[in-house]
Amino acid sequence: MIVTTTPSVDGYHVTQYLRVVAGETIVGINALKDFAAGFRNLVGGRSESYEKEAFRARESALSEMVQRAQELGANAVIGVDVDYQVMGADNGMMMVSATGTAVTIAPEG
Repeated sequence: MIVTTTPSVDGYHVTQYLRVVAGETIVGINALKDFAAGFRNLVGGRSESYEKEAFRARESALSEMVQRAQELGANAVIGVDVDYQVMGADNGMMMVSATGTAVTIAPEG
């Protein structure tokens, strides 16, 4: 499955636009990660625990989006956008959503 942020795929033409598809993942950030991130904020540097969590959430949302596209018979998703949003009263949750247009494509020529 080709997944791209662009509205087209070089060397292919869209034969059918199916519909917008989305995948969402909500993850919790636990207190230990918050403590480690707070410490990193004081001394500088990257928070590997948050980066790993963001990576996992993004991959999960993209995977869910692709699965929904496949169920429609798509062989590509174009115009993909990934969005991150902090949720919850204590900001302890993060939602990652991936949206795009499920299409069928064929080689040009």
